[in-house]
Amino acid sequence: MPQWLRNQLMRAFNKRDRNQIRLLNDCWFFYVKNPGKTLESRNGKTV
Repeated sequence: MPQWLRNQLMRAFNKRDRNQIRLLNDCWFFYVKNPGKTLESRNGKTV
């Protein structure tokens, strides 16, 4: 999991922002499920 996502999740948990937690969780599962559809792979870059 990228560090920026961890930081945002921790901030959302500390603020108890359920909507932000759900959004970040959905983003993470989309990223894990579709690794070939990220912006970097479309631009020809590798992570």
